[in-house]
Amino acid sequence: MARVLLISLASCLLIVNQASSIRRCDLARVLHEEHLDGFEGYSLSDWLCLAFVESNFSISKVNETADGSFDYGIFQINSHYWCNDYQSHSENFCHVDCEDILNPNLLSAISCAKMIVSGSGGMKNWIEWRLHCAGQPLSYWKTRCRLG
Repeated sequence: MARVLLISLASCLLIVNQASSIRRCDLARVLHEEHLDGFEGYSLSDWLCLAFVESNFSISKVNETADGSFDYGIFQINSHYWCNDYQSHSENFCHVDCEDILNPNLLSAISCAKMIVSGSGGMKNWIEWRLHCAGQPLSYWKTRCRLG
């Protein structure tokens, strides 16, 4: 419980200018603390690149897709499959409300992204990651980030 409160407080402090964006190194620290570096074979740099190409590090981004579903949050998690937005049919494989994906503490977004990556296709489920991150040198995403 204390860990969740600490992460929640830290995440709230990381927001820049109330714009619902998080700085790259602050996100790197949160993702590192949540053990995403190496998760399912993906580096911390893969996760940072994913967050950048999907949302430009915006925690509150919501985007309507061609099929009428919506993508939510920093990883642009889709409502048709992964979360319930109560607007259309959802498989809700992450068992979470889409609004929770937008929470500045990032825990719901991270938990759902882990579930997505653990399934078939891994990060290839994100088209933007395939186009801009897969097979690219990504180590610069962690440049000058101090990770505990």
